[in-house]
Amino acid sequence: MEQRMTFHDPDALVQTEWLAAHLGDPELRIFDCTTHLRPAQPGTNAPYGIVSGREDYDAAHIPGAGFLDLQGELSDNTVKLRFMLPSAEHFAAAMSRHGVGDGSKVILYSASGLMWATRVWWMLREFGFPDAAILNGGWEKWKAEGRPLSSEPCRYPAAKFIARPGAGLFVGKDRVMAAIGDPETVTVNALPPGYHSGKGGRYGRPGRIPGSVNVPYETMVDSQTGTLAAMTHASAKFEAVGVDKSKNVICYCGGGIAATLDLFVLYQLGYRNLSVYDGSMSEWANDKSLPIETD
Repeated sequence: MEQRMTFHDPDALVQTEWLAAHLGDPELRIFDCTTHLRPAQPGTNAPYGIVSGREDYDAAHIPGAGFLDLQGELSDNTVKLRFMLPSAEHFAAAMSRHGVGDGSKVILYSASGLMWATRVWWMLREFGFPDAAILNGGWEKWKAEGRPLSSEPCRYPAAKFIARPGAGLFVGKDRVMAAIGDPETVTVNALPPGYHSGKGGRYGRPGRIPGSVNVPYETMVDSQTGTLAAMTHASAKFEAVGVDKSKNVICYCGGGIAATLDLFVLYQLGYRNLSVYDGSMSEWANDKSLPIETD
């Protein structure tokens, strides 16, 4: 029988059964974080088109849940790169509007994968808010189980979110550049293998950050249920490419979204020195001063 590994922080991952039983808890703040990536418009240099999941949320969502527009209200829209971490003041204002403050318990879910929810989970943690959890299996699992749905708007009262920045969980290209060749740091590419090898890609120059190893985000999820993969499976994937707990770990992908799923799994495996390269390949592959590696 396969040995089962427990989650390092079980409170950071809730099951659909638990949420269904606690929908009426007054301290809960449930949020749909869905964003859709669509084919880029012809003639643009963008790797994809970004479509808010708001329309889907308006049609049906978990009862009581609010909606977080990741690009529209939780990203820095003063820069060209998409999905970049906003200022602490901007993030705190948005969370306050949505009723999140001290004493809140935040539950995050998304459709089309867990990565949209894990992105917001890491952002909350970056700004000093630890009491958040991912709904395992997300929207698809909730709906497939025939659990209650609603089209009613969210009614969370405004609160005061106090940002406590300084966790250093989001890093820039200088930190990633410094990590190349550093034996104390391992850089993990969460993109599919073809992107890692340089045989495919849509972010600019094909290839990967030199020296980085590949643990595709899709392998962190059970393809049948949409829930997190078994921790024994995930642990073996990371260990096989030399990602061990003695090292600093930087995860990246195309735009700093999928990488947060790898990072969340590493956190649940008990890894400690974790960060995400916020600009990821959307920045790296388009900056010709930065090195690229291919097979």
